[in-house]
Amino acid sequence: MIIIHATLTIDSAKETLFLNEMTTLLDASRAEEGNISYDLTKRTDKENEFKMIEIWEDMSAVAKHNTSAHFTSFSEKAKDYLIAPLQLSVYDANKIK
Repeated sequence: MIIIHATLTIDSAKETLFLNEMTTLLDASRAEEGNISYDLTKRTDKENEFKMIEIWEDMSAVAKHNTSAHFTSFSEKAKDYLIAPLQLSVYDANKIK
């Protein structure tokens, strides 16, 4: 399994527009083959910071997702909402010990 954490720091004034775009991305991504979960969370201590937590069966599913129409469409629009570079962490969910 692959777990991805993507931190998105957005312009607070554009939060409603951002969340509307995210709804489309969330619904389409959850329907993808190889997706286990795809969730957006909002930080409680930083009002404009969100974290996408994705779980995929494998890197092949991630690669397909990254080229999907809904993901590439969101990626193009993300620059309109982000006020800081996207922070991305990818984990192999196999237990080490």
